[in-house]
Amino acid sequence: MDSTARTARPAPYAPAPRATGILLAVTSALAFSSSGPLVKPLLEAGWSLSAALAVRMGLAGLILSPALVRAVRREPGFVRRHRLSLIAFGLIPVLGCQLLFFSAMQRMPVAVALLIQYLAPVLLVGFVWMRTRRAPSRLVMIGSVVAIVGLVLVVDVAGARFDLLGTVLALGAAVCVCVYFVMSERTGDDLPPLALAAGGLLVGAAVMVVLAVSGILPFAAPPVTVVFRGVEVPGVVALLWVGAVGTTLGYAFGVMAVPRVGSRLASFIGLSEVLFALGFAWLLLGEAPSVVQIIGGAVLLAGVVLVRMDATASEVIDVPVDPVLPVSVVSVAPPASRKRERISGSRRRARTPEVAGSDSR
Repeated sequence: MDSTARTARPAPYAPAPRATGILLAVTSALAFSSSGPLVKPLLEAGWSLSAALAVRMGLAGLILSPALVRAVRREPGFVRRHRLSLIAFGLIPVLGCQLLFFSAMQRMPVAVALLIQYLAPVLLVGFVWMRTRRAPSRLVMIGSVVAIVGLVLVVDVAGARFDLLGTVLALGAAVCVCVYFVMSERTGDDLPPLALAAGGLLVGAAVMVVLAVSGILPFAAPPVTVVFRGVEVPGVVALLWVGAVGTTLGYAFGVMAVPRVGSRLASFIGLSEVLFALGFAWLLLGEAPSVVQIIGGAVLLAGVVLVRMDATASEVIDVPVDPVLPVSVVSVAPPASRKRERISGSRRRARTPEVAGSDSR
């Protein structure tokens, strides 16, 4: 058999895209994790949350804006066609998640708020279970439990107090995180991931500015100096890092990773953000993790590995289009499974032309 014959038939699944997606997801978590330890001293020095978030989102949106400009040049009606997706991404995963989480953090310990927010992967698994009425595989179930046990150990909630309203706010942040993964998974050639991220960040920044200017949220941005491990740094430098590196790379790599690995795996990989945040807090603020937290990190990673090992068939959820979350189909299938579904779907459409235009896109 010659080389042409051997290469004519492609493998059903190429591991490179998924490996690349995992690397992007881990890098996204690493970038996001640097924001907290850098923003915390700014807030303690007198900056308001609205000012920090407006600069953070606005700067990241501007850096990613060339992707949005390219999409508009390619399709003049891009913004009109995808306005609901851009607005929804800006209001829910970008602005909503941050406002809800920081509001919860003001009513309960940070560790508890983090724990509740990072229940998002489990909520996604439960959502798939509820919509499809098919139980997740044993590996996914075990991995979910193991990851949450590790998360509990990492955030160290021993003796923490719970607040009802704070719990509701943190759960709202978890739902916003779920929306982030769901919407990111539906990006592609029609809606480029970086264009979605850029538009959402600019929408979130604009709304935050309106809330601050109107007096709904307090606004303060005094010139301050923050201290990291005894080294004084201008506050603007820390904020520039948060916007240009932490937020820009976090969203850019995150939205590119989810379509490659699926929302379920990406959400579990996102739990590593907590581990990276511990490292940055140790490096910048001198807050060394405890032995229990280190053990919890190992347990959490074990849970992520179990979820990664899952090789069950795809799970597809049919979700009707609505103006809040303009997503017609939510898929947590691996890329290979989605490819097989698209091929079989195209064959069905070839036999039944009347449903060819049923795709909401």
